[in-house]
Amino acid sequence: MEVIEQYTGILKDRLTDSRFNHSLAVRKEAMRLAKKYGADIKKAELAGLLHDIMKDTPPEEQLNYIKKFGTIMDNVEEVTPKLWHAIAGSLYIKHELGIFDEDILNAVRYHTTARAGMSLLEKTLYLADYTSAERDYEGVEDMRRDVDISMEKAMHTALQFSIIDLAKADRAIHPDTFKAWNELILSNL
Repeated sequence: MEVIEQYTGILKDRLTDSRFNHSLAVRKEAMRLAKKYGADIKKAELAGLLHDIMKDTPPEEQLNYIKKFGTIMDNVEEVTPKLWHAIAGSLYIKHELGIFDEDILNAVRYHTTARAGMSLLEKTLYLADYTSAERDYEGVEDMRRDVDISMEKAMHTALQFSIIDLAKADRAIHPDTFKAWNELILSNL
């Protein structure tokens, strides 16, 4: 528990109060979902807590951090600063906090876009971020209902919501999101 308290302190210093509270709520929801679906609860706790560690860092600093470690972004990521915190967060967790567990790093890295071939932990964090207690977007109750029905149903709802929401806003949709969607749909044929 001491490590979690240490990371919580780091987060408190790095995030606004609302983002810090969101991180605590995602941690709690990730643990609940991990227990429900059989993911590693300790990894879910850590990924949930740390997933937005770079969210309140200015975009230029996030971009510099990404470049510092030679990460190559695709064309959608390059022009979508809202995605940078996940990439930078994964790098921060690895290089500053010394967490080398690839499943945790990938869960943080893909918590905004999803991707094909997601691990159970990656899906757990993706859904926990959508359904944490403080979330109040239109449709959150449907998401919460679906996450309690099945992970597959919740992934369907979350990916569909994300694609439609981004398309309605005339924003780019990351190829990984489409790949996650197609994998889900094709697996049910």
